[in-house]
Amino acid sequence: MQRKDRIDRLVGEHAAKLSERLMAHRTQLFPPNAQKQLRSFSSGEVAGLLGVKDAYLRKLSLEGRGPQPQTGAGGRRLYSSQDIMALRQMLELGAKAPGTYLPGRRAGDHLQVITVINFKGGSGKTTTAAHLAQKAALDGYKVLAIDLDPQASLSALHGYQPEFDLADGGTLYDAIRYDDPVRLRDIIRPTYFTNLHLIPGNLELMEFEHDTPRVLAERGGNLFFTRISDALAQVEGDYDLVVIDCPPQLGFLTMSALSAATSVLVTVHPQMLDVMSMCQFLLMTSNLLGVVADAGGNMSYDWLRYLVTRYEPGDGPQNQMVSFMRSLFGDHVLNHTVLKSTAISDAGLTKQTLYEVEKADFTRATYERAMESLNAVNGEIEDLIQAAWGR
Repeated sequence: MQRKDRIDRLVGEHAAKLSERLMAHRTQLFPPNAQKQLRSFSSGEVAGLLGVKDAYLRKLSLEGRGPQPQTGAGGRRLYSSQDIMALRQMLELGAKAPGTYLPGRRAGDHLQVITVINFKGGSGKTTTAAHLAQKAALDGYKVLAIDLDPQASLSALHGYQPEFDLADGGTLYDAIRYDDPVRLRDIIRPTYFTNLHLIPGNLELMEFEHDTPRVLAERGGNLFFTRISDALAQVEGDYDLVVIDCPPQLGFLTMSALSAATSVLVTVHPQMLDVMSMCQFLLMTSNLLGVVADAGGNMSYDWLRYLVTRYEPGDGPQNQMVSFMRSLFGDHVLNHTVLKSTAISDAGLTKQTLYEVEKADFTRATYERAMESLNAVNGEIEDLIQAAWGR
């Protein structure tokens, strides 16, 4: 009789091999101890981000006002993300309307906490969270991104390989655990985007799912759902916006994130099986959050929106699903969609977003269609943030 391998050992061997290969891949992309760096932005891109004419940036440069651009091939003027922020600060001083160039919080505005959720993998949840956090940072908001998914894809996109870079902890679990939690400020890491900080994730986050039932049994109470909001209160004044990439299941982590949220973004791939899965997810979410609300949890939100992702406009059944969702949920479905694009998926191969890659590496039309789609979605979300602040 043939002896069968123990599956725990087989899976462990596969994980070790994959981890070793991924480390080699990272070393190939980024030499040991190298930090990911953000590319420079052309003056045309910067003008678009700031909402000014390229000729005006050239005029500022010639007058010696603001950061001086570097000169690239063909005389292209290039700005870093720090330069973009410096230009925002300078232009805001002379702006007719406050917030024209620095759109973040003012006195009396509450911290915006957006949880990005879906029960089913492959909905573009992490891609959405990463592009939203990065674009908001480029647009002048002070942003904290939190990777709450033990699979840690958001962390990987920002240059962290969990099993190597977080061997000694450093995830949100450290700040929300029940015994001897650390200060949230001690686990926040800067990124190569000016204005964007990150709390990375790894498998350690699963400990919260294991700890919580034990603590509830031993100590009673329902206070697990306040753990994330209590931790965020420590840095509440440092940021305009928090983006939380939730795990693709409805556990204690997700419920705590939803309790901390001021807004909820649900990503949906417009296929029948995905929409059916979302139906089950919404039913479970409603039931569980009802329990949290009855126990005193805060369930008031500024907004909830569904975002259609990986959308193919030429696909008839997808169009039917989008129409179906709009007829059901009305204005709760964002007007803009994230298109399915080889530009986004190809960027992911090198652990980058579309805001990081060089335009020249892609077919121009493909890149521009994907970028237009992402910018439209992120612009719509930023409008919702502004509306929540009464603007």
